[in-house]
Amino acid sequence: MGGNNPMIKNRIRRTMIFLNMQRASLVKDAFVYKPDCVIFDLEDAVAESEKDSARIQLYHTLAELDYQGVERWVRINALDSDLFEEDIRAAVAGGAEGIRLPKTEKAEDVQLVENLVEAAEKEFGREVGSTMLMAALESPLAIINAYEIAGSSKRLMGIALSAGDFTRTMHSKRTNEGNELFYARSQMLVAARAAGVMAFDTVYTDVNDMDGFANEVQMIADMGFDGKSCISPKQISVAHEIFNPTQKEIDHAIHVIEAVKESEDQGIGVLVVDGKMVDIAWVEGAQRVLNLAKASGQYKGDLV
Repeated sequence: MGGNNPMIKNRIRRTMIFLNMQRASLVKDAFVYKPDCVIFDLEDAVAESEKDSARIQLYHTLAELDYQGVERWVRINALDSDLFEEDIRAAVAGGAEGIRLPKTEKAEDVQLVENLVEAAEKEFGREVGSTMLMAALESPLAIINAYEIAGSSKRLMGIALSAGDFTRTMHSKRTNEGNELFYARSQMLVAARAAGVMAFDTVYTDVNDMDGFANEVQMIADMGFDGKSCISPKQISVAHEIFNPTQKEIDHAIHVIEAVKESEDQGIGVLVVDGKMVDIAWVEGAQRVLNLAKASGQYKGDLV
């Protein structure tokens, strides 16, 4: 999967794992854990003295390693640094599928990066428009401006919550219940849906508390998030299992799509499927279930 591929804004992205570009041993074979996406991190994980070498390694990783269909993103350095422009050039030159903007607070932040990405695509012979963007919301102002940010660019695939800086600036503490993030999650999710982009939850930092991680993933999946940011390979399979539909849900989705198609031919608007009242509005949700099932290998047939 290279940077010359057209943007695929609505593919399945249940998991995105951060990889420190300082650590080649972690980056070179991360695809074996089968995340939906990797995020090569040039920002917080990389020491100031190693920024240049990490950027060089990023380019070679993108250009030379086969990630076997795993989508490759790059988290660039903050826009108030003197690093992000070269980060963008390296990411685009190497063929990254997308760039994640840290600390996004307004639409103009996205548009600034969009212009630099387009210039880099032209410079390095990449298809103009092929590099997606994702905006990380990390402050109270970002959450207030979530809809403005979500609708700021046709390149923008989604918005993501980053809870570390958010809770710090809110003077709140991270808890297992997540009450301190409920408003931010809800506001961001509503903004994403209103703008027609995807929404991703923040990382769960205790890599040894798998029960806590599973509980948090279940909560955000129930809320309607598209995926979870991860920091450990062992979190990936747990998140996938929770986001993946059950066989009962798959069967019901197939029944819904087939029944609605049949009812349209007969001029029937509302019908009962598996004991539940459904109509044409249910098809989108049923199709999403089948897309998830296809991505997980649970559904082998053609998408109906």
